[in-house]
Amino acid sequence: MRVVLTGSVADDLLAEVAVEPEVSLPGVEVGSDATVPRATIAQALALVLFADLCERVPSAAGYVADQRAAGRRLVLDHAAVRTVAAPCGALPAGQEQVARLLRALGYEHRETYDLAALRMTGRSWAHVDHPEAVPQWFVSELHLDRLSPEVQVAAERLLATSLDPLTAADHELLDRLAADGSLPLADAAVLVPALARCFARLHAEPTDRDHDLFAQESAELAWIATEGTTGNHWTDRVPDVAAAAEAERLAGRPIKDTIEVSGSRRVRQTAHRATLVERRFHTVEGRSLVRTVPGSFFELIERAPRPDGSGLDLAFDAANATGIFAMTRAEGPSGILGGRRAGA
Repeated sequence: MRVVLTGSVADDLLAEVAVEPEVSLPGVEVGSDATVPRATIAQALALVLFADLCERVPSAAGYVADQRAAGRRLVLDHAAVRTVAAPCGALPAGQEQVARLLRALGYEHRETYDLAALRMTGRSWAHVDHPEAVPQWFVSELHLDRLSPEVQVAAERLLATSLDPLTAADHELLDRLAADGSLPLADAAVLVPALARCFARLHAEPTDRDHDLFAQESAELAWIATEGTTGNHWTDRVPDVAAAAEAERLAGRPIKDTIEVSGSRRVRQTAHRATLVERRFHTVEGRSLVRTVPGSFFELIERAPRPDGSGLDLAFDAANATGIFAMTRAEGPSGILGGRRAGA
């Protein structure tokens, strides 16, 4: 795993996050002609994106530091990203922006969840080779056609500016990975950072007027307008989510007041409230300004075994997901936190 990640970040990540031996590639030397399986590449991408979230979310970084000090490694359960079911410039529409990557990495679509209250659909993706060991993905898709015509036009205009960060060479590596299920070590080390660039805002900055319009009808669309397909949250799988939440409360971190419990009672979740971030906007007149808006956050999840003894219950729950989505809801006029200030 270290040779796929490369750089000094690898040591910290592998000291902070548990990686199962079957996906860690122990004993592989830098510069070797080893072949890297898709599960290892998927795990490496997860680690890189988790490190990115910790840089953007101070409460997550604080949690990780406390766990490391206590001698515990995190178990990455899943990541979540948000998309819009509409044409997106040079990118595929909606959830296919992410699905095209996940399929090549060895993931399969497991379940579909109706998030009607949010005008969204969620889809879970689990790794074919190591579903419990390699983090899952929860990819949500906002149905733009369920919003007003004015919002649809503004969102389509913004999304049309989307660019694909993958080069022709990156696409070729992705296609080879999909076909062969593995890549030579040197190619895997190139592909991981290329895929990581897909998890960002890939469209132009929004206007303040459009952002206000989005926030009035969909907090999720307003979030996508500033954050794009950035990792919305990453999740630590813990043995007792209630105890973990109480520890977070005592540590002074912004943990949710309640725990979401699935219909099966086997999945229990809670989360930090989203970190507030400054994002640049422009007015229709061309002036620049900066606003404080909700960014990403960190989640905790507890999973019980399935009754048939076939392993952990890796399912999600529509009601749980709807409750967790509220972590990025803004407060104040037009859903905006902190107002605005002039930018350079």
